[in-house]
Amino acid sequence: MKSFKAAGVLLLILYTMVTMAAQPSGYSIHGNFTGLSTGTVLELVPAGTHDEEKAVATATVKDGKFTFRGKVESPRLFTITVKGYYSGCHVMVGNTNILVTGKATLSERNNNKSLNLTDLKVSGSPVHQEYLKKVAYRAMLDKEYEAYHKRAELITNQINAAQKQRDSVKVAALKETSAYKDFVADEKAFFDKVEKTSAESISTNKDSWWGPFLMLNAYSYFTPDQKPVFESFSAAAKESFYGRKVKDELFPQGFLNHKAPVFAAASKDKVQADLLALVKDHKYTVVDFWASWCVPCRKSIPALKALYEEMGASGLQIVSISIDKKEADWLKADQEEQLKWPSFLDTGATSSAWKIRAIPAMFLLDKDGVVVGENMTLEQVKAKIKGS
Repeated sequence: MKSFKAAGVLLLILYTMVTMAAQPSGYSIHGNFTGLSTGTVLELVPAGTHDEEKAVATATVKDGKFTFRGKVESPRLFTITVKGYYSGCHVMVGNTNILVTGKATLSERNNNKSLNLTDLKVSGSPVHQEYLKKVAYRAMLDKEYEAYHKRAELITNQINAAQKQRDSVKVAALKETSAYKDFVADEKAFFDKVEKTSAESISTNKDSWWGPFLMLNAYSYFTPDQKPVFESFSAAAKESFYGRKVKDELFPQGFLNHKAPVFAAASKDKVQADLLALVKDHKYTVVDFWASWCVPCRKSIPALKALYEEMGASGLQIVSISIDKKEADWLKADQEEQLKWPSFLDTGATSSAWKIRAIPAMFLLDKDGVVVGENMTLEQVKAKIKGS
Protein backbone atom coordinates (compact mmCIF):
# COMPACT_ATOMS: atom_id res chain seq x y z
CA MET A 1 0.00 0.00 0.00
CA LYS A 2 2.83 2.36 0.87
CA SER A 3 4.48 1.66 -2.48
CA PHE A 4 1.29 2.71 -4.29
CA LYS A 5 1.16 5.96 -2.28
CA ALA A 6 4.82 6.65 -3.00
CA ALA A 7 4.28 5.99 -6.70
CA GLY A 8 1.29 8.35 -6.69
CA VAL A 9 3.26 11.12 -5.03
CA LEU A 10 6.10 10.60 -7.52
CA LEU A 11 3.70 10.80 -10.45
CA LEU A 12 2.19 13.99 -9.03
CA ILE A 13 5.64 15.55 -8.66
CA LEU A 14 6.58 14.54 -12.20
CA TYR A 15 3.29 15.92 -13.56
CA THR A 16 3.83 19.23 -11.76
CA MET A 17 7.39 19.48 -13.09
CA VAL A 18 6.28 18.77 -16.66
CA THR A 19 3.41 21.26 -16.37
CA MET A 20 5.69 23.98 -15.01
CA ALA A 21 8.22 23.29 -17.74
CA ALA A 22 5.48 23.62 -20.36
CA GLN A 23 4.47 27.07 -19.10
CA PRO A 24 6.55 29.75 -20.88
CA SER A 25 8.47 32.00 -18.51
CA GLY A 26 8.00 34.89 -20.94
CA TYR A 27 6.65 35.68 -24.37
CA SER A 28 7.98 34.75 -27.79
CA ILE A 29 6.56 36.65 -30.74
CA HIS A 30 7.37 34.84 -33.98
CA GLY A 31 6.47 36.82 -37.06
CA ASN A 32 6.37 36.51 -40.81
CA PHE A 33 5.80 39.75 -42.72
CA THR A 34 6.06 39.14 -46.45
CA GLY A 35 7.27 42.17 -48.35
CA LEU A 36 10.05 43.18 -45.96
CA SER A 37 13.60 42.73 -47.18
CA THR A 38 16.17 40.78 -45.22
CA GLY A 39 18.02 43.10 -42.85
CA THR A 40 15.00 45.30 -42.07
CA VAL A 41 15.03 46.19 -38.37
CA LEU A 42 11.74 45.92 -36.48
CA GLU A 43 10.98 47.39 -33.06
CA LEU A 44 8.64 46.28 -30.30
CA VAL A 45 7.29 49.46 -28.71
CA PRO A 46 5.02 49.58 -25.60
CA ALA A 47 1.62 51.08 -26.41
CA GLY A 48 -1.73 51.59 -24.72
CA THR A 49 -0.70 54.54 -22.54
CA HIS A 50 -0.34 58.26 -23.14
CA ASP A 51 3.43 58.04 -22.66
CA GLU A 52 5.99 58.17 -25.45
CA GLU A 53 7.84 54.94 -24.77
CA LYS A 54 10.99 53.56 -26.32
CA ALA A 55 11.29 50.16 -27.97
CA VAL A 56 11.92 47.33 -25.51
CA ALA A 57 13.33 45.01 -28.18
CA THR A 58 14.50 44.92 -31.78
CA ALA A 59 14.54 42.12 -34.32
CA THR A 60 16.18 41.80 -37.73
CA VAL A 61 14.09 40.35 -40.54
CA LYS A 62 15.45 37.33 -42.39
CA ASP A 63 13.41 35.95 -45.30
CA GLY A 64 10.41 37.84 -43.92
CA LYS A 65 10.69 36.22 -40.48
CA PHE A 66 11.55 37.71 -37.11
CA THR A 67 11.34 36.96 -33.38
CA PHE A 68 10.89 39.05 -30.25
CA ARG A 69 11.36 37.61 -26.78
CA GLY A 70 10.77 39.07 -23.34
CA LYS A 71 8.57 38.95 -20.28
CA VAL A 72 5.63 40.97 -19.03
CA GLU A 73 4.37 41.17 -15.45
CA SER A 74 0.82 41.59 -16.73
CA PRO A 75 -0.76 41.87 -20.21
CA ARG A 76 0.69 44.75 -22.22
CA LEU A 77 -0.18 46.23 -25.58
CA PHE A 78 2.75 46.58 -27.98
CA THR A 79 3.23 47.99 -31.46
CA ILE A 80 5.41 46.16 -33.97
CA THR A 81 6.88 48.64 -36.43
CA VAL A 82 9.91 49.22 -38.64
CA LYS A 83 12.61 51.28 -36.96
CA GLY A 84 12.26 54.90 -38.03
CA TYR A 85 8.72 54.38 -39.31
CA TYR A 86 5.25 55.15 -38.00
CA SER A 87 2.27 52.81 -37.90
CA GLY A 88 2.50 49.03 -37.71
CA CYS A 89 0.34 46.56 -35.81
CA HIS A 90 -0.87 46.25 -32.25
CA VAL A 91 -0.45 43.00 -30.33
CA MET A 92 -1.75 42.43 -26.82
CA VAL A 93 0.93 40.32 -25.19
CA GLY A 94 0.86 37.82 -22.36
CA ASN A 95 3.62 35.33 -21.56
CA THR A 96 2.75 32.92 -24.36
CA ASN A 97 4.09 31.84 -27.74
CA ILE A 98 2.56 34.19 -30.30
CA LEU A 99 2.52 34.04 -34.10
CA VAL A 100 1.99 37.21 -36.15
CA THR A 101 1.68 37.13 -39.95
CA GLY A 102 0.81 39.69 -42.58
CA LYS A 103 1.70 41.37 -45.86
CA ALA A 104 3.87 44.45 -45.39
CA THR A 105 4.46 47.51 -47.52
CA LEU A 106 6.57 50.56 -46.69
CA SER A 107 5.44 53.98 -47.82
CA GLU A 108 6.57 57.58 -47.48
CA ARG A 109 4.40 60.67 -47.85
CA ASN A 110 5.27 64.22 -46.85
CA ASN A 111 8.41 62.86 -45.14
CA ASN A 112 6.26 60.48 -43.06
CA LYS A 113 7.40 56.87 -43.31
CA SER A 114 4.78 54.23 -42.59
CA LEU A 115 4.62 50.46 -42.24
CA ASN A 116 1.31 49.24 -43.66
CA LEU A 117 0.09 45.71 -42.94
CA THR A 118 -2.73 43.74 -44.57
CA ASP A 119 -4.06 40.22 -43.98
CA LEU A 120 -2.83 40.55 -40.40
CA LYS A 121 -3.33 37.52 -38.17
CA VAL A 122 -2.34 37.04 -34.54
CA SER A 123 -2.57 33.61 -32.90
CA GLY A 124 -1.37 32.08 -29.65
CA SER A 125 -2.37 35.05 -27.51
CA PRO A 126 -5.78 34.60 -25.84
CA VAL A 127 -5.53 38.07 -24.34
CA HIS A 128 -5.10 39.53 -27.84
CA GLN A 129 -8.34 37.91 -28.99
CA GLU A 130 -10.06 39.41 -25.95
CA TYR A 131 -8.52 42.78 -26.78
CA LEU A 132 -9.99 42.64 -30.30
CA LYS A 133 -13.45 42.06 -28.82
CA LYS A 134 -13.06 44.88 -26.29
CA VAL A 135 -12.12 47.49 -28.93
CA ALA A 136 -14.39 46.25 -31.74
CA TYR A 137 -16.75 49.18 -31.09
CA ARG A 138 -14.09 51.56 -32.41
CA ALA A 139 -14.21 49.98 -35.88
CA MET A 140 -17.98 50.48 -35.88
CA LEU A 141 -17.53 54.13 -34.93
CA ASP A 142 -14.88 54.57 -37.64
CA LYS A 143 -17.39 53.38 -40.27
CA GLU A 144 -20.03 55.78 -39.00
CA TYR A 145 -17.51 58.63 -39.05
CA GLU A 146 -16.59 57.88 -42.66
CA ALA A 147 -20.25 57.57 -43.64
CA TYR A 148 -21.44 60.96 -42.42
CA HIS A 149 -18.32 62.69 -43.78
CA LYS A 150 -18.98 61.05 -47.14
CA ARG A 151 -22.55 62.36 -47.10
CA ALA A 152 -21.23 65.87 -46.41
CA GLU A 153 -18.30 65.71 -48.81
CA LEU A 154 -19.73 68.22 -51.30
CA ILE A 155 -20.59 70.95 -48.76
CA THR A 156 -17.38 70.55 -46.74
CA ASN A 157 -15.28 70.74 -49.93
CA GLN A 158 -17.11 73.92 -50.93
CA ILE A 159 -16.48 75.48 -47.53
CA ASN A 160 -12.80 74.47 -47.56
CA ALA A 161 -12.37 76.02 -51.02
CA ALA A 162 -14.05 79.25 -49.91
CA GLN A 163 -11.85 79.39 -46.80
CA LYS A 164 -8.71 78.99 -48.93
CA GLN A 165 -9.91 81.89 -51.05
CA ARG A 166 -10.58 83.84 -47.84
CA ASP A 167 -14.13 84.44 -49.03
CA SER A 168 -15.82 84.91 -45.65
CA VAL A 169 -19.13 85.94 -47.24
CA LYS A 170 -19.36 82.69 -49.21
CA VAL A 171 -18.31 80.64 -46.15
CA ALA A 172 -21.07 82.27 -44.08
CA ALA A 173 -23.65 81.58 -46.83
CA LEU A 174 -22.62 77.94 -47.19
CA LYS A 175 -22.92 77.43 -43.44
CA GLU A 176 -26.56 78.53 -43.64
CA THR A 177 -27.45 75.75 -46.09
CA SER A 178 -29.45 72.70 -45.03
CA ALA A 179 -26.59 70.48 -46.21
CA TYR A 180 -24.17 72.05 -43.73
CA LYS A 181 -26.73 72.06 -40.90
CA ASP A 182 -27.31 68.34 -41.53
CA PHE A 183 -23.55 67.81 -41.28
CA VAL A 184 -23.37 69.69 -37.96
CA ALA A 185 -26.26 67.64 -36.58
CA ASP A 186 -24.67 64.37 -37.76
CA GLU A 187 -21.36 65.35 -36.20
CA LYS A 188 -22.94 66.16 -32.84
CA ALA A 189 -24.85 62.88 -32.87
CA PHE A 190 -21.67 61.00 -33.74
CA PHE A 191 -19.58 62.45 -30.91
CA ASP A 192 -22.44 61.97 -28.46
CA LYS A 193 -22.43 58.30 -29.48
CA VAL A 194 -18.64 58.10 -29.12
CA GLU A 195 -18.89 59.43 -25.57
CA LYS A 196 -21.75 57.11 -24.63
CA THR A 197 -20.21 53.99 -26.22
CA SER A 198 -16.79 54.62 -24.70
CA ALA A 199 -18.27 55.22 -21.25
CA GLU A 200 -20.30 52.00 -21.45
CA SER A 201 -17.23 50.03 -22.51
CA ILE A 202 -15.19 51.36 -19.59
CA SER A 203 -17.99 50.89 -17.05
CA THR A 204 -18.61 47.29 -18.14
CA ASN A 205 -14.96 46.49 -17.38
CA LYS A 206 -14.54 48.51 -14.18
CA ASP A 207 -13.62 45.46 -12.08
CA SER A 208 -10.48 44.47 -14.04
CA TRP A 209 -7.44 46.07 -15.63
CA TRP A 210 -9.42 46.29 -18.85
CA GLY A 211 -11.33 49.26 -17.40
CA PRO A 212 -8.36 51.64 -17.08
CA PHE A 213 -6.84 50.23 -20.28
CA LEU A 214 -10.01 51.09 -22.21
CA MET A 215 -10.08 54.49 -20.52
CA LEU A 216 -6.60 55.22 -21.86
CA ASN A 217 -7.69 53.86 -25.23
CA ALA A 218 -10.79 56.07 -25.38
CA TYR A 219 -9.31 59.43 -24.35
CA SER A 220 -6.25 61.19 -25.73
CA TYR A 221 -5.93 63.11 -22.47
CA PHE A 222 -7.81 63.31 -19.19
CA THR A 223 -9.61 66.15 -17.46
CA PRO A 224 -10.90 66.37 -13.86
CA ASP A 225 -14.26 65.19 -15.24
CA GLN A 226 -12.79 61.68 -15.56
CA LYS A 227 -11.87 61.40 -11.87
CA PRO A 228 -15.24 59.82 -10.89
CA VAL A 229 -14.69 57.19 -13.60
CA PHE A 230 -11.40 56.18 -12.01
CA GLU A 231 -12.97 56.16 -8.55
CA SER A 232 -15.60 53.69 -9.81
CA PHE A 233 -12.93 51.08 -10.59
CA SER A 234 -12.34 48.12 -8.29
CA ALA A 235 -9.21 48.04 -6.13
CA ALA A 236 -7.67 45.46 -8.47
CA ALA A 237 -8.33 47.69 -11.49
CA LYS A 238 -6.85 50.75 -9.76
CA GLU A 239 -3.74 48.85 -8.72
CA SER A 240 -3.13 47.28 -12.15
CA PHE A 241 -0.43 48.59 -14.47
CA TYR A 242 -2.91 50.58 -16.55
CA GLY A 243 -4.78 51.65 -13.43
CA ARG A 244 -1.62 53.23 -12.04
CA LYS A 245 -1.06 54.99 -15.37
CA VAL A 246 -4.53 56.54 -15.22
CA LYS A 247 -4.06 57.55 -11.57
CA ASP A 248 -0.73 59.24 -12.33
CA GLU A 249 -2.44 61.43 -14.91
CA LEU A 250 -5.58 62.24 -12.95
CA PHE A 251 -3.84 62.72 -9.61
CA PRO A 252 -0.29 63.81 -10.52
CA GLN A 253 2.24 64.02 -7.72
CA GLY A 254 4.15 66.80 -9.41
CA PHE A 255 7.72 67.93 -8.76
CA LEU A 256 7.28 71.02 -6.61
CA ASN A 257 10.19 71.47 -4.18
CA HIS A 258 11.98 68.48 -5.69
CA LYS A 259 14.98 68.28 -7.98
CA ALA A 260 14.01 68.66 -11.64
CA PRO A 261 13.48 65.39 -13.51
CA VAL A 262 15.83 63.99 -16.11
CA PHE A 263 17.03 66.05 -19.06
CA ALA A 264 17.50 63.80 -22.10
CA ALA A 265 17.73 66.30 -24.92
CA ALA A 266 20.24 67.46 -27.51
CA SER A 267 21.08 70.79 -29.15
CA LYS A 268 21.31 71.27 -32.91
CA ASP A 269 25.06 70.67 -32.49
CA LYS A 270 24.27 67.32 -30.80
CA VAL A 271 25.40 68.59 -27.38
CA GLN A 272 23.49 66.87 -24.58
CA ALA A 273 21.60 69.06 -22.16
CA ASP A 274 23.27 69.33 -18.75
CA LEU A 275 20.82 70.52 -16.11
CA LEU A 276 23.42 71.58 -13.54
CA ALA A 277 25.34 73.56 -16.15
CA LEU A 278 22.16 75.22 -17.43
CA VAL A 279 21.01 76.48 -14.03
CA LYS A 280 24.47 77.40 -12.76
CA ASP A 281 24.87 81.09 -11.93
CA HIS A 282 21.18 81.76 -12.66
CA LYS A 283 18.76 82.73 -9.91
CA TYR A 284 15.86 81.27 -11.90
CA THR A 285 15.52 79.06 -14.98
CA VAL A 286 12.34 78.76 -17.03
CA VAL A 287 11.98 75.37 -18.73
CA ASP A 288 9.56 75.78 -21.64
CA PHE A 289 8.17 72.72 -23.44
CA TRP A 290 6.98 73.47 -26.96
CA ALA A 291 6.79 72.10 -30.53
CA SER A 292 6.89 73.47 -34.07
CA TRP A 293 3.22 72.57 -34.64
CA CYS A 294 1.95 74.10 -31.37
CA VAL A 295 0.36 77.45 -32.26
CA PRO A 296 -0.06 78.68 -28.64
CA CYS A 297 3.58 77.76 -27.96
CA ARG A 298 4.87 79.83 -30.82
CA LYS A 299 2.56 82.72 -30.04
CA SER A 300 4.07 82.85 -26.53
CA ILE A 301 7.67 83.16 -27.78
CA PRO A 302 7.65 86.98 -28.32
CA ALA A 303 6.54 87.41 -24.68
CA LEU A 304 9.29 85.02 -23.55
CA LYS A 305 11.81 87.07 -25.52
CA ALA A 306 10.56 90.23 -23.85
CA LEU A 307 10.94 88.62 -20.42
CA TYR A 308 14.44 87.47 -21.31
CA GLU A 309 15.37 90.95 -22.50
CA GLU A 310 14.06 92.40 -19.27
CA MET A 311 15.53 89.95 -16.78
CA GLY A 312 18.23 87.93 -18.55
CA ALA A 313 21.01 90.19 -17.35
CA SER A 314 19.80 89.92 -13.75
CA GLY A 315 19.94 86.15 -13.52
CA LEU A 316 17.07 84.69 -15.57
CA GLN A 317 17.78 81.67 -17.78
CA ILE A 318 15.34 80.14 -20.27
CA VAL A 319 15.65 76.62 -21.67
CA SER A 320 13.41 75.46 -24.51
CA ILE A 321 12.68 71.74 -24.95
CA SER A 322 10.92 70.76 -28.18
CA ILE A 323 8.85 67.58 -28.22
CA ASP A 324 8.78 67.43 -32.04
CA LYS A 325 8.96 63.91 -33.46
CA LYS A 326 11.06 65.01 -36.40
CA GLU A 327 14.35 66.79 -35.90
CA ALA A 328 13.91 68.64 -39.22
CA ASP A 329 10.63 70.21 -38.03
CA TRP A 330 12.27 71.41 -34.83
CA LEU A 331 15.34 72.77 -36.61
CA LYS A 332 13.17 74.71 -39.06
CA ALA A 333 11.04 76.22 -36.28
CA ASP A 334 14.09 76.93 -34.13
CA GLN A 335 15.69 78.81 -37.02
CA GLU A 336 12.50 80.78 -37.66
CA GLU A 337 12.07 81.76 -34.02
CA GLN A 338 15.73 82.73 -33.47
CA LEU A 339 15.64 81.82 -29.79
CA LYS A 340 18.15 83.73 -27.69
CA TRP A 341 18.62 80.97 -25.08
CA PRO A 342 19.58 77.27 -25.01
CA SER A 343 17.26 75.19 -27.19
CA PHE A 344 17.06 71.39 -27.28
CA LEU A 345 15.11 68.55 -28.86
CA ASP A 346 13.71 65.90 -26.52
CA THR A 347 15.47 62.65 -27.37
CA GLY A 348 12.67 60.53 -25.96
CA ALA A 349 12.69 60.55 -22.18
CA THR A 350 12.34 64.17 -21.08
CA SER A 351 8.66 64.89 -21.74
CA SER A 352 7.66 61.56 -20.17
CA ALA A 353 9.82 62.19 -17.11
CA TRP A 354 8.28 65.65 -16.69
CA LYS A 355 4.76 64.18 -17.23
CA ILE A 356 4.03 66.53 -20.10
CA ARG A 357 0.43 65.98 -21.27
CA ALA A 358 -0.18 69.26 -23.05
CA ILE A 359 1.93 72.15 -24.32
CA PRO A 360 2.95 74.86 -23.83
CA ALA A 361 4.13 73.79 -20.38
CA MET A 362 6.41 75.96 -18.25
CA PHE A 363 8.37 75.11 -15.12
CA LEU A 364 10.47 77.37 -12.94
CA LEU A 365 13.70 76.12 -11.33
CA ASP A 366 15.92 77.77 -8.75
CA LYS A 367 19.70 77.99 -8.89
CA ASP A 368 20.03 74.43 -7.54
CA GLY A 369 17.73 72.87 -10.14
CA VAL A 370 14.83 72.52 -7.70
CA VAL A 371 11.33 72.99 -9.16
CA VAL A 372 9.72 76.04 -7.55
CA GLY A 373 6.83 76.35 -9.99
CA GLU A 374 5.15 73.90 -12.37
CA ASN A 375 2.69 74.17 -15.28
CA MET A 376 2.79 77.92 -14.95
CA THR A 377 1.52 80.67 -17.22
CA LEU A 378 3.94 83.36 -18.27
CA GLU A 379 2.19 85.82 -15.98
CA GLN A 380 2.64 83.44 -13.04
CA VAL A 381 6.32 83.08 -13.90
CA LYS A 382 6.74 86.85 -13.91
CA ALA A 383 4.90 87.24 -10.61
CA LYS A 384 6.99 84.52 -8.96
CA ILE A 385 10.28 86.01 -10.12
CA LYS A 386 9.41 89.61 -9.30
CA GLY A 387 7.93 88.67 -5.93
CA SER A 388 11.06 86.90 -4.71
